[in-house]
Parts: sequence; C-alpha cells; structure tokens
Amino acid sequence: MKKIALLTGVLLALSASMALAQGGINLAWNDCQGPVNATFACNTNTGTNTMVGSFDPPHVLTQFLGISAQVDITTDQANLPDWWKHGSGQCRGTTALATNFDGSTAPTCTDVYFGQAAGGFAYDVGFGSPARARFRIQCAVPIDNRTEVDPGTEYFAFKGIIQHTKSTGTGSCAGCTEPACIVLNEIQLFQPPEAADDPQITNPRDRNYITWQPPPTGPAGCPLTTATRNSTWGQVKSLYR
Repeated sequence: MKKIALLTGVLLALSASMALAQGGINLAWNDCQGPVNATFACNTNTGTNTMVGSFDPPHVLTQFLGISAQVDITTDQANLPDWWKHGSGQCRGTTALATNFDGSTAPTCTDVYFGQAAGGFAYDVGFGSPARARFRIQCAVPIDNRTEVDPGTEYFAFKGIIQHTKSTGTGSCAGCTEPACIVLNEIQLFQPPEAADDPQITNPRDRNYITWQPPPTGPAGCPLTTATRNSTWGQVKSLYR
C-alpha cells in the first residue's frame, strides 16, 4: 500500500557516508513519551490508536531534511491476523492505516518539521515470515526548510495511525484482540547529498517497541527485530515532487 508517491523504483545502494550510529530511537503510543501498551476492546469500529516514533541524533546535523523508518509488526500466531493485514485486497483495505507528520500534537518531544513535512508509507504483509508485516515510513521537508538537529534532544519523527474499522460486527477482520509486538527497527536521518552524512540509528533511546493488547507471550517475546533496509536522500526527496 502506498501513499503520497512513495519510493519510486527499487532501493538504491547505500552510500559510503551512511553508517550505523549512536543516538537513539523511541516508539510509544499517543506521544513520544507515551505508554508501552495499548488495550482495545475491539467492540467499536470508530476511533484510532496512534504510534509515535522519535529520535535523538548521534551528532549535530546542520541540514536535516527528513527520515526513513522501518517498523515490524509481529504476533504470536502462526500467520498474521487479518486485522493487521492492510493494503489492496487485504481484509483491512487501504484506509485503516495512515501516516501523519504533525509533531505539534506530540508535546513531549521537539517538532522539527514545523508543518512542512510530506511523506508516505508502504506496508508489506508477510515480510520475512507469515506472522509479520513491515511498515516503512518516509518523510521530508522542502530543501529550503532544512534545519539543525542536536544530540541530547528528542525529536518527533512520525505517527502511524491505526483506525478501528472492521473490528466488530459484519465484515469485521479477525485478530483485533490478539497480542502484537511492534518494533521500530531503525530511523535513518537525511541531509543534502553534499553533506555526506545520513546516519542510521538502531539503538533505543528509551524503548524502541510497543505492544498491542496484553503483551505477546510467545517463545520469542517482544521486542522482535529483523534486518533493516537502507534508503537514500533521493528516495525521500521523491515523496514531494
């Protein structure tokens, strides 16, 4: 499933300037420092739950432009429940999941986009195993709105908005009540190519995972992570052309 001209073509080779970095990434419900677990009775088809990603850069970036993030969703079922299957031809369709880059409503961290970010996402059901989905998110500001980000500050990165549609009644999707583990694997930060500095952050600042319903109790537990995939600034820039 794609939004806002997401990621034209295949992923390009990682440039030599991109390296794993320190700093940290966070994932929470509702706000940058929100709760770890969300519980929903699955008894209504209205309302939402919102995951919020954030980052603390590993060093000063003087021309920050945007981010690429990778989130994995896994349950303790053999196959991903229908309620977590988003996309064309899937039970939840193309409207039950969305991204948002308005950091003004995430007050516990710093909004670095100031309403200028455009972005989108892809959602891959069965990524890596039948029990998993991958949620890939990218956004960027126009190049004239690039700004500085500094280590020691937690910055808002993205929201993933999950609609409650098809949770109950006729036409509902099974699996809303099943526990799920949601892991933010990586946030990569982007600057213009001439900066030659697009760090990837994989280590948690506070916590890089959240849970849905009572936390999963399967043998692997939570968090669960898989290998990340690298992007380039050219791919992020294509989001708002």
